[in-house]
Amino acid sequence: MISKMISRMINASKLNIDTYEEIEADKSATVQALLVVLITAIATAIGITWSPDSQNISSFSFVSYVVTQVVSWVIWAFITFFVGTKFLKTTETHADWGELARTLGFAQSPNILRIFGFIPFIGTVIFTVTFLWSTYAMVIAVRQALDYQSTRRAVGVVLIGFIPYIFIMGIIRQLVA
Repeated sequence: MISKMISRMINASKLNIDTYEEIEADKSATVQALLVVLITAIATAIGITWSPDSQNISSFSFVSYVVTQVVSWVIWAFITFFVGTKFLKTTETHADWGELARTLGFAQSPNILRIFGFIPFIGTVIFTVTFLWSTYAMVIAVRQALDYQSTRRAVGVVLIGFIPYIFIMGIIRQLVA
């Protein structure tokens, strides 16, 4: 299971469409997607915590960050599912929440590199590059999970979904803080 998950993470990071289709169809990959989200959240938290700019982040902050990332993945999958199947649905669109959760979880794979975010100067570049990379992977994940023929439609789902996502996550972060 671990070697298959790692192989999928690598191929998802390579933006391999066939990998996203495989993940979408494999219901057992939901646990793997959760593990990817956990691993990348921990890597990001380490990169932030060890950064020279961090101000002694507590273990509570570390754990709350990781938990918040898992919650945000679940919420983002619901939002993209709703937007993609209700507002921007096509005749080919056949999806469930799990398909989006799986593909979006693996779209986080490039973020594992954020563990190196603590390296002065390079850390900022790593965070920027992985943000752009994982965002592009997310568009591919949405396109494949929602069976879209158009990348523009997937970009539309991401852009439209981003508005309620920011609002909901803002509320959650206020409750956690």
